Amino acid sequence: MRRDAIFLSGGPGRPGQPERARDPERIPAASAPEEKRAPDARPMPGSGPAHDPAHGAAPAPGDGLRRVRDKAAWYAPTALLVGVLGTGLPVLLVYRAAAQPGPGAAAVTAVAVWQGVQLAHNRYAHRFLGESRGLVSALQDWLTLLGALAVIRAATGESSAPGYALLALAPVLVLTGALRVLTHRHLTAQRRAAQAVRRALVVGEAGAVDEVVGQLASRTDHAYVVIGAVAVGDSALRGGVPEAGRLNASPYGPHEPHGPYAAGGADPAAGTAVAAVTADAGGGPGAEAGEPGPEAPRAAAYAADGETVLDAARRYGAEVVLVVPGARLGGDRLRRLSWAVQDAGLHLVVASGLTEVALRRVRLDTAAGLNLLHVAPPVRRGPQLAAKGALDRAAAALLLLLLAPLFAVLAAVVRLGSRGPALYRQRRIGHLGVPFTMWKFRSMVTDADRLRPLLAAADEQDGPAFKIRRDPRVTRAGRLLRRTSLDELPQLVNVLRGEMSLVGPRPPLPDEVAAYGQVELRRLHVKPGMTGPWQVGGRSDLSWDESLALDLRYADNWSLTTDVDVLARTFRAVADGRGAY
Repeated sequence: MRRDAIFLSGGPGRPGQPERARDPERIPAASAPEEKRAPDARPMPGSGPAHDPAHGAAPAPGDGLRRVRDKAAWYAPTALLVGVLGTGLPVLLVYRAAAQPGPGAAAVTAVAVWQGVQLAHNRYAHRFLGESRGLVSALQDWLTLLGALAVIRAATGESSAPGYALLALAPVLVLTGALRVLTHRHLTAQRRAAQAVRRALVVGEAGAVDEVVGQLASRTDHAYVVIGAVAVGDSALRGGVPEAGRLNASPYGPHEPHGPYAAGGADPAAGTAVAAVTADAGGGPGAEAGEPGPEAPRAAAYAADGETVLDAARRYGAEVVLVVPGARLGGDRLRRLSWAVQDAGLHLVVASGLTEVALRRVRLDTAAGLNLLHVAPPVRRGPQLAAKGALDRAAAALLLLLLAPLFAVLAAVVRLGSRGPALYRQRRIGHLGVPFTMWKFRSMVTDADRLRPLLAAADEQDGPAFKIRRDPRVTRAGRLLRRTSLDELPQLVNVLRGEMSLVGPRPPLPDEVAAYGQVELRRLHVKPGMTGPWQVGGRSDLSWDESLALDLRYADNWSLTTDVDVLARTFRAVADGRGAY
């Protein structure tokens, strides 16, 4: 099991959603000169030859690398084809078979509206294709389609039967959802192999750079591969990324706070920069021709920053410059560096330092020339939570009614498999620390709680939770129940009583909560669930840091669409059985 650095510290390797870290062998500096390349790196497949200083400038970013770093070319045309055929063909066939009026016009209208919805939601945009599983977004698009067609129907007086219309439009929902899942899996597989990625040069103070590099390297569900770093100041980089250059702690250099040019001196390293930027800096009133004005030293120093970063980007074949702002890299210095990067045709990305916050909670604003990130607070009350509670209880009541025969069979299996009651109850800690009694089908021997202290040395978890892969207390019937998660079904009673939710973090034991710190207690800000990010992310195969990270992310970024997504993934997790022991 992977052991990452402690999540709460924000250090390298901090887990988010449990993803296998990129193989360092596949994160090369492909365009870097040989002496700058990481010791264990190798050129990315399809990359051009390493830059030879004797042959002038390195290849422009992307030269010879397009084949492995672009997303697959079939994503957009396949999505378009599925949208056209999945909408138009079923409508045409169903309307003709049911003798509904205007099958051709209905098919054309459905296709046009569906494509309009896709374009309005940027579903064909290259940067969005394959980036998410897309099940929830497919449902949103489909509901928008139904709403738009209902408006058109009311406006035109179209008289086809609504039931046939729903039947004809159902295939596009299924096909679109399946295609988006397939596209996401394909893109994820490519990125695990360091393909369909963008080469990033990270610029910032050494500690901040190490943190960003560790965060990016710990997961593969993003498009950035760090191929080098430019550190600000004298601190050493410790994250293992090749050092591509270094900027002075102060833009004026290390000699004096107001710059070596203040007394009319010259800096040999930036001598050409003075002449290059004198025109931009402006001589100021009374300045003689050919002499730098009072802003020339500042402009020359900033130009040296840009030259260092661009030289590193050229040598390492970077496509993106990822800047980590800090005390030594902010304000006007960052602004002028952004000019240099963007004027060279490179993309600039600025790391905000904010992690594990859903994009929907972030809004960009500006005030007095400052770019501000507004972060909406987590949903802790309001109509969404009321709707969640109502849906939970209604679904639990319906499932208890429908599954009553299965409950009787499972109870008999438990009783026949070992002596003792069919149901097991245990004290757990719920929403805001309120204790409750949780019900399960018994999967262990009756004195399992008494035997637990004797097995403490065999605990395979690295946190307060207790788990053993081959727990001797589990009965033969219990192994089957745990493998299929059927032992959790009695918790529908807890959901009906409002103590649990269908989706939420795993309900902890009182002794686990007693070991919690302030951060871990944030798990209790939402109701525990029968299923949740822990269950669909790997269950007991996850380390404590990984499971905690998933629960915190869920608690802070909860939404109804998140629950729908988790429920959809639960069926696959149950069928897969990974981590269920």
